[in-house]
Amino acid sequence: MQWKPRVTVAAVAERNGRFLMVEEIVAGRTVFNQPAGHLEDGESLVAAVVRECLEETAWQFEPEALVGIYRWRSPRRRDTFLRATFCGRCSAPARTRELDTGIVAAHWLSLEEIQARRSQLRSPLVLQSLRDHAQGKRYPLELLIDIDGSTPP
Repeated sequence: MQWKPRVTVAAVAERNGRFLMVEEIVAGRTVFNQPAGHLEDGESLVAAVVRECLEETAWQFEPEALVGIYRWRSPRRRDTFLRATFCGRCSAPARTRELDTGIVAAHWLSLEEIQARRSQLRSPLVLQSLRDHAQGKRYPLELLIDIDGSTPP
């Protein structure tokens, strides 16, 4: 069996001391996460985080910086995730947009409210990326380079 990490993206959007979070049902359990999801074939990491935020929250996310790239191995499923977490701003939501299947709601929560839900967080990546964001970790988006397969070497 060939090992393959799962590549994901996540958005840290803060507004008035509150963070955009997603309440979702995963394997029959209610969990909280940043707007996040898997990279799709042919998609850049930046495009993926914009798409995932819109699909899960109806908010238009504008990435400003990379907070970090995280590797996490799920102790239950033994899957390895490679996650690029971005910070940025959200513009007004598309109120008529339906959210992805499994999404209960999008919430703006304070860090204290998120920490109070620690047992309901989808992974330890949620709090780690919020800590890194609070510490001011920011890397320019120019760090990410996409090379189109049609570009000659």
